[in-house]
Amino acid sequence: MKKNIYSSSIETARALILHIVNLVLNEPDRMFDIAFSGGSTPALMFDLWANEYKAVTPWDRIRVWWVDERCVRPEKPDSNYGMMRMLLLDVVSIPEANIFRIMGENKPKEEAARYSALVKEHVQSQGNFPVFDIVLLGAGNDGHTSSIFPGQEQLLISPEIYEATYNPNTGQNRIALTGQPIINAAQVIFFIMGKDKADVVSEICQSGDTCPAAYIAHHAGEVLFFLDQAAASKLQ
Repeated sequence: MKKNIYSSSIETARALILHIVNLVLNEPDRMFDIAFSGGSTPALMFDLWANEYKAVTPWDRIRVWWVDERCVRPEKPDSNYGMMRMLLLDVVSIPEANIFRIMGENKPKEEAARYSALVKEHVQSQGNFPVFDIVLLGAGNDGHTSSIFPGQEQLLISPEIYEATYNPNTGQNRIALTGQPIINAAQVIFFIMGKDKADVVSEICQSGDTCPAAYIAHHAGEVLFFLDQAAASKLQ
């Protein structure tokens, strides 16, 4: 578990973008499968990426997947795909064939099965699960990650790649990458910023498996944290 801490949110986002770009540049003979999360923190990264780093990124060798999605149409403001499409994908020269969206407008269980099959088809597997090159995660104040909320711990050990789930606070249906394929990724990156996340960052890093995000952080192979100083302020 390696923690990278930066002075501001913008510097944290820049460091993460460069980390991803350099990984891809350092292995020029292959494709990279990266699963992205949604939310306000990745939104800052997508905006910076489109404005500052699009020319140095080898877009033709990045396949874009989603960690989770809200069960809404892509034009809705809370669609993770729609947000990334608007801020980044429509701005850069990524081939359309490299973008694999979760269709949030479909029936959740059917879409989870369809998307799981799509991942199986395109992403190299090890054992029963795919090996994403990077799974990029956030964490809610309650310790949820990938739309796996406290009380839904069965999703951490599910044999499925994606499952239909829901936000217990709002009842909104979601589709989520489950725990085992996250743990199976070559790199799991937690990208967390802001003073309001200091308590959950401390819990993830310094507790037992007390929340879904902590479980992932303690069981995955290579785990990196990209944090601003505010989010890291309660780490020892």
